[in-house]
Amino acid sequence: MSSNQTEQMKGIPEVVMEPVEPFGLLITSNVPGADIGRPLVDLLPGLARNEKIVVLRGFRSFPDAVDFDAFARRLGKPMEWPFGTVLELVEHEDPADSVFSNGFLPFHWDGMYVSHIPEFQVFSCVEAPGGDDGGRTVFADTTAILDGAGERERDLWSKITITYTIRQAAHYGGRAKSPLVVPHPAEGYPTIRFNEPMPKDEDVVNRSELTIEGVEPEDANHALAHLQAALYDPRYNYRHAWQEGDVVIANNYALLHTRERYRSHAPRHLRRIHILGDPPFRNPAVA
Repeated sequence: MSSNQTEQMKGIPEVVMEPVEPFGLLITSNVPGADIGRPLVDLLPGLARNEKIVVLRGFRSFPDAVDFDAFARRLGKPMEWPFGTVLELVEHEDPADSVFSNGFLPFHWDGMYVSHIPEFQVFSCVEAPGGDDGGRTVFADTTAILDGAGERERDLWSKITITYTIRQAAHYGGRAKSPLVVPHPAEGYPTIRFNEPMPKDEDVVNRSELTIEGVEPEDANHALAHLQAALYDPRYNYRHAWQEGDVVIANNYALLHTRERYRSHAPRHLRRIHILGDPPFRNPAVA
């Protein structure tokens, strides 16, 4: 946190703040079931920009999607989708896309196939899976991955452009083309935009395809293998084990995310809202 944010948080005695490893901030309510109100709610966008992940725990849960939407609007402008603003993330009996399955889901950034890339994802946990069920959401800090990479890997990553294609089976799909390393939309520092390849040795719902340009095939294989290893490296990723009522705000400009496989029919139900940047960031991958 910045020194100014630290001072402002000291003025909120009803909460306890503690860092989570390897990045992020956990804010717990000292008053169980309290509203997420001012001044805390006004600080959350800035905290999510600096800390990349903010977890809110022990506050009043949202009884329905309408209440959750009302909270999210206090953080910024929600992004509209064909289904509205609130996506119900729950396993489908016959999923059209891997986001609604309990199996493999690739690391990715949200908004990659649509007109704007949201700055934040806001999640609310309606039902949490048990400790042995799996289903943690995993966030990888691409800025830390770039900082920790070797010179060869950084050089190769900077040369790569990838075209992604996927069948429109849910609320997204089509074609997106992006350099692997791109500047942060507001701050300009380098970040990574990547949608992980689907494993060829297992059945995946709605498989995407990647076409890689800019380097030779053997260099592309080397570069992607090192990137995928880094995405799953505990030094660079935060794995959130959900508790009912948790709220998580994630920095979609700097992070990539996925979720672990989980037991079919486990009680895992999240709601998600995207918050646009100010100004909204038009997606160059579909321009």
